[in-house]
Amino acid sequence: MNQPAGIPQRIVVALLDGLGPDYLEKGPMPNLQAMRNDGFYRQVRAVVPTVTNVNNVSVCCGAWPEEHGISANSYYDAASGLPVYMNSSDLIRVDTVIQWAHKRGVKGALLTAKRKSLELFHRDAAIAVTAEAPPLEFVERYGTPPDIYSSEINHWLWEVAIDLLKNRPEIGIIYLHTTDYPMHRWSPEEEGSRQHLSRMDALIGEARAAAPDAAFFMAADHGMNAKTRCWDLSRACAERGTPVRFSLSPERDYYIVHHRNFAGSGWIWLNDPSDADAVKKICLSLEGVEEVIDRNEAVARFHLPGDYIGDLMVFGDRDTVFGDLETSREELPGDYRAHGSLHEADVPLIIHGWNGELPPDESFTHNLHLTRFLQHT
Repeated sequence: MNQPAGIPQRIVVALLDGLGPDYLEKGPMPNLQAMRNDGFYRQVRAVVPTVTNVNNVSVCCGAWPEEHGISANSYYDAASGLPVYMNSSDLIRVDTVIQWAHKRGVKGALLTAKRKSLELFHRDAAIAVTAEAPPLEFVERYGTPPDIYSSEINHWLWEVAIDLLKNRPEIGIIYLHTTDYPMHRWSPEEEGSRQHLSRMDALIGEARAAAPDAAFFMAADHGMNAKTRCWDLSRACAERGTPVRFSLSPERDYYIVHHRNFAGSGWIWLNDPSDADAVKKICLSLEGVEEVIDRNEAVARFHLPGDYIGDLMVFGDRDTVFGDLETSREELPGDYRAHGSLHEADVPLIIHGWNGELPPDESFTHNLHLTRFLQHT
């Protein structure tokens, strides 16, 4: 197979949504585990908050949020007083890996389960398909994809990728983004999870066999944990005597069946800067709140764009999430699983089949380093 002009070889970049290290270790994934063992592997950290958009864009751009401009799945628009989905490509301030390839004369394909990733990454892609609503020609060739709230939709994506690798050699880079619905639904040990991972792993093996010339770059955006309680931070603060202007779960997106828009961290915008100490004290008094930091510390620690985040950032423990409720607190059902906290920040990073030189091992500390060395050389 001839390598695409402009880049060293064909590349598949896969953002395996929600695939924390426990899924890789406990799931029936012999192909991915072999690629890990035979290639480069490190357990790294996700970008904070540990929700999809900010991590997906960080990996696709090889950049920190302070560089690319995306802070979460939604942001608060102070002018309207409303949250806005953070899904527009206009918000991204640097090139994606697809645009990086395009500038080198290399065609790229975007394959994603979720339409929000299509909205973010479609620019300069020769092929851009979401399994949530694929073009007719893809349905005719590959069949109608399963529902977005299914595990099988990930299998459909990999089947498309395999076909492109076999039959479209002019496509020099594929960016593939799965859905974490199966991880929200099942722990690694449950049968539904094992079936999902086993089939996806078999397809990853087929993709590798179909393109022995290609390099596979794989990472996750976050892990997943069971959660037991949710706080509505606006209601909790108002009930305790210090109302806030707005609170936002960074998980807020279209896919509420996954998670009800709850996340293990939250942002608070204050009515007045003088309220900061009182609001911090209230939040720290709530069961399950581990830490509250101000905007400046959040920007410094997590490389976040300060113009899109709250005055305060609140972190829950392993069992706690934040979101909009009818009351200030809700006990969650036993099968509820989510992410967004520091407890879902450990993720795998795998590079297999790369013909070029990799940076030193210590250069890989976060999932965004999966592609950063490509785009910064």
